[in-house]
Amino acid sequence: MPSAIPRPVQSLIDEFSRLPGIGPKSASRLTYFLLRQPPEQSRALAEALTQLKERTRFCSTCFNMTDADTDPCPLCRDDQRDAGLLCVVEAPLDVIALERTRSFQGRYHVLHGAISPVEDIGPEDLRIKELMARLQNAKIREVILATNPSYEGEATAMYLQKQIAPLGVRVTRLARGLPVGGDLEYADETTLARALEGRSEM
Repeated sequence: MPSAIPRPVQSLIDEFSRLPGIGPKSASRLTYFLLRQPPEQSRALAEALTQLKERTRFCSTCFNMTDADTDPCPLCRDDQRDAGLLCVVEAPLDVIALERTRSFQGRYHVLHGAISPVEDIGPEDLRIKELMARLQNAKIREVILATNPSYEGEATAMYLQKQIAPLGVRVTRLARGLPVGGDLEYADETTLARALEGRSEM
């Protein structure tokens, strides 16, 4: 039986459905919204997606996202920031969340995930080797472990604490102002600021 949906429409619905948090109904709404818009809107979206892949890269120092022609990233190059204070986060969105608080003036290191045996993600799949190299080559006096307050985030923090302890660097953890099972990117500025201020020794 022939489909009532043209192949290009179904193809875009399928691609939108692959995105996190987008189900088939939301994917259909987005697709039909774009169909009703002027052609230049679709072209602008396609160009933005192309630029996303071609014009961004990971910072070679902290592994946050940066423009393709800006490496190290602006946060790593900022001489006003405290180079002796390093905040370790799971994802680039966590850097954005912490920056919104305006409470942290140190540097960052992005792991790009958390240890999760269920998903077959081990320490070797994260940017932990690069973190340890930074700690051995730079004069860092404190590492703030700002992984998410979830089972995976806690497991990652405990693993990192054991790896860092022999180096004699102070290791702290964000205070419990964050909800268990939540993600940093969804926390409000006040909660994050208090969590930073109330961090504790590990």
